[in-house]
Amino acid sequence: MTPAFTFTIRVRANASNNKVGGTAGDPPRLVVAVQAPAVDGKANSAILKELAKAFGLRSRDFTIISGETSRDKRIQVSGDSEVIKVRYKELCNE
Repeated sequence: MTPAFTFTIRVRANASNNKVGGTAGDPPRLVVAVQAPAVDGKANSAILKELAKAFGLRSRDFTIISGETSRDKRIQVSGDSEVIKVRYKELCNE
């Protein structure tokens, strides 16, 4: 079984550009901005694609484990936890 890393994100749907980086809220959550609207799961699909691009992984490596209909979502990613954790910290500091 592949180790998993779990983190929380804050989604900004209908954004002007797709971007992963920075933090928002308390406790801090990684910000994922997507151009897709929050309708019929379009934003959720776009979120997984943008996370995959930002982490250099495949979108199927990412799973939304809670918050399907919320701006705050809990994400689980499969892969090397140490490498993912380092990239997560880099993205949070952008």
